[in-house]
Amino acid sequence: MNAETLSPTAGAAVPDSTYVDIPSIPWTPMRFPGIEAKILMENKATGLSTVLMRWAPGARLPRHEHVAIEQTYVLEGSFADHDGVCRAGQYVWRRAGSRHEAWSDEGCLMLAFFLKPNTFFD
Repeated sequence: MNAETLSPTAGAAVPDSTYVDIPSIPWTPMRFPGIEAKILMENKATGLSTVLMRWAPGARLPRHEHVAIEQTYVLEGSFADHDGVCRAGQYVWRRAGSRHEAWSDEGCLMLAFFLKPNTFFD
């Protein structure tokens, strides 16, 4: 089954578990060069999402604000911000209202969890 949104059709039976075939989901380029994503779960009404992200070496995310807590687990490579570097096997979370830029010198693969979408200032 592919990634689905959390808005079931009225009256439809909703399964207890939703299995996501991640290899079948295409990588979608984000609006920032060198960053691609696979949305694994999304609730458009609330902004909640789980996203597999792939950053090319040198990719950069411009200054943005985390409207709600954001959590990231790095699977491969590393990415950084002004507070430090998060490497493969490490986890970082950011408080609501935090602002920063982020970048990856070597490239990375990460799993990110958002309660609300980020606000960008570009």
